[in-house]
Amino acid sequence: MNLSFGRDYLAIPGPSVSPERVLNAMHTSAPNIYEGALVDMVADMVPDLKAVARTQGHVAIYIANGHGAWEAAAMNLLAPGDMALVLDTGRFAGIWGTVCERLGVKTQLIDFGKKSAVIPERVEAALRADTEHKIKAVLTVQTDTATGVRNDIPLLREAIDAAEHPALLMVDCIASLACDVYEMDAWGVDVTVAASQKGLMTPPGLGFVFLNDKARAAQNPNVSYYWDWAPRIEPERFYQFFGGTAPTHHLLGLRAALDLIAEEGGIEAVWKRHAVLARTAWAAFEAWGQGGPMEINVADPAIRSHAVTALSLGAHDGSRLRRWVQDNGGVTLGIGLGMSAPGDPNGDGFFRLGHMGHINAHMMLGALGVIESGLKALSIPHGDGALSAAAQVIAEA
Repeated sequence: MNLSFGRDYLAIPGPSVSPERVLNAMHTSAPNIYEGALVDMVADMVPDLKAVARTQGHVAIYIANGHGAWEAAAMNLLAPGDMALVLDTGRFAGIWGTVCERLGVKTQLIDFGKKSAVIPERVEAALRADTEHKIKAVLTVQTDTATGVRNDIPLLREAIDAAEHPALLMVDCIASLACDVYEMDAWGVDVTVAASQKGLMTPPGLGFVFLNDKARAAQNPNVSYYWDWAPRIEPERFYQFFGGTAPTHHLLGLRAALDLIAEEGGIEAVWKRHAVLARTAWAAFEAWGQGGPMEINVADPAIRSHAVTALSLGAHDGSRLRRWVQDNGGVTLGIGLGMSAPGDPNGDGFFRLGHMGHINAHMMLGALGVIESGLKALSIPHGDGALSAAAQVIAEA
């Protein structure tokens, strides 16, 4: 007997579950890339894509994952010898800084650890110390996918303004776009980096760089041919949107995903759904933690991501639990990426639950039920009442 037989549930923090409508939209013969329906569709889709990021600015679309979008943003704005201030809250801002360093950019890293959000006062102090304004950009993430930390971007903008510093604010929203509240223009963000495979519910392969006029005016004139965002944001010919052949089937899938967002009631409704489902997961995790070692990595709910939750379980039980729920329940949890503890250098005591994109109440409650089964089967100590607490969040919503 195998109770995992049936449809698997990929509950890692990206790639997320792709809706059937997205997959069906992609399951078609290749369209004409020179004129006709595809060309018209993309022209109509660009405003909808910008609306998800809440910007009236520009967007450049790349055939790339999030790492490619990082490099595109860096290469368009930062030249060798320029300085970037990197604000790391776990893992991914630091890697973005490494991408910049490979391009010859100097970086100044402020590491806030794996449990804390960016502290605006430290950022303001660093910028005030830069009296010659050598720092050209401030780089951070809204959500760190490894730690589950969510940064307060408006407070960061205030810190930059308080220091009276001209640095561009560049934010990675790869894990948070269409999951957490994000207001690019209203919050004063100059560049937003995102990708297709998380909140946008489309298979990996599309990267996005949203930019305002300030960032556009600051473009590095020596950017490479492929990463140059200028022809992508104002193409004279359709192929210039993508630096060559269009990613036809990903575009068809993205169109379907944006339609789903609109039909749900718009991005505000999507944000509210993610907030409720995140609280549902937290209620269960906190109840289990009352009688055992389970602990949400981010103690303060105010700085927890609504897209992913990182947890510690002690010893090597994180990996044990992940394998049990996958083999016996058909639910795949995320590894403890970049996490470690004394006696656990590989992070086997950690795991992550992704709750982003195409997810609803029964998917969340089902995943939590399988996790509790795993805790019982593996005799991992845990508190009672977790599933009841989770169900209560759903009921109240």
